[in-house]
Amino acid sequence: MTRDEAHDLVVRANETSAGDPDSDVVWSGIYEGRPGLRMRQTCREATTVWFTVGDHTVGFEAYLLPPPPHEAEAVYRHCLIRGYRSWPAAIAIGPEGDLFVIGRIPLDALDERRLDEAIAAVYEVVEMSFPALLDLGYRTREKSP
Repeated sequence: MTRDEAHDLVVRANETSAGDPDSDVVWSGIYEGRPGLRMRQTCREATTVWFTVGDHTVGFEAYLLPPPPHEAEAVYRHCLIRGYRSWPAAIAIGPEGDLFVIGRIPLDALDERRLDEAIAAVYEVVEMSFPALLDLGYRTREKSP
């Protein structure tokens, strides 16, 4: 599959998801050359997934949280443990400490089913990790007297 064919497939699959009344996808489109979609979540309002079509893979990523203000080691440990069990998406730590859900699909394996699996995996990682991560490193800690 060529890059152009992969790009077109991602755009069509996202539009199909957004047009499905039973889907949690509330937006699909292209922003700054990257296809994306936004889906409702139960643990937070929504998550946006961005796709990057390369020569050999389609990467996908979703912003999860900023760098943890508290207990960063516990937050990063949770991400590593969660990543061990995750496929095809895992939590990654960006250069500034932000947390992302990321993954890649080889172009030779790309189809609508694989894209659906990737989106479902992002949804699941966010649902399973977001509340725990908030508790670990983002809630203000009360000091005992």
